[in-house]
Amino acid sequence: MDVKKEFLKIMSEQKEIALATSVNNIPNVRIVNFIYDSTNNILYFSSFKGNDKIKEMESNSHIAFTTIPHSGNEHVKAKGLVQKSTKTIFEVAEQFIAKVPGYKNTIEFAGESLVLFEIRFDTAIVTKDLETIQTIKL
Repeated sequence: MDVKKEFLKIMSEQKEIALATSVNNIPNVRIVNFIYDSTNNILYFSSFKGNDKIKEMESNSHIAFTTIPHSGNEHVKAKGLVQKSTKTIFEVAEQFIAKVPGYKNTIEFAGESLVLFEIRFDTAIVTKDLETIQTIKL
């Protein structure tokens, strides 16, 4: 397996991650749409202002995620640091809409209420199938 090629394929094709946070040793997980910038190795997702997810990430920036396959077992999982992005949802809207066309309505109707976040990570575990699992250094 060309692990880099498989990693980029999964990150471009899969639309959602399960994002895990933890505050005071209490874990929480939720599903969010994402885009991946392979040039800068940044995963972007958005959240509505003032929700619990934002409070949790402000309290503890260490997160974990896994992409969610909708068929087969291909997925990427990693641990990293999350922070509020200096970009806005409007600056990456085109990429979100290309990946998740229905996100256009969300951005149009609620864009001002969305906060863009970025996850930075330097390694990931890439699973192609139950027998093909490799770690990649990015």
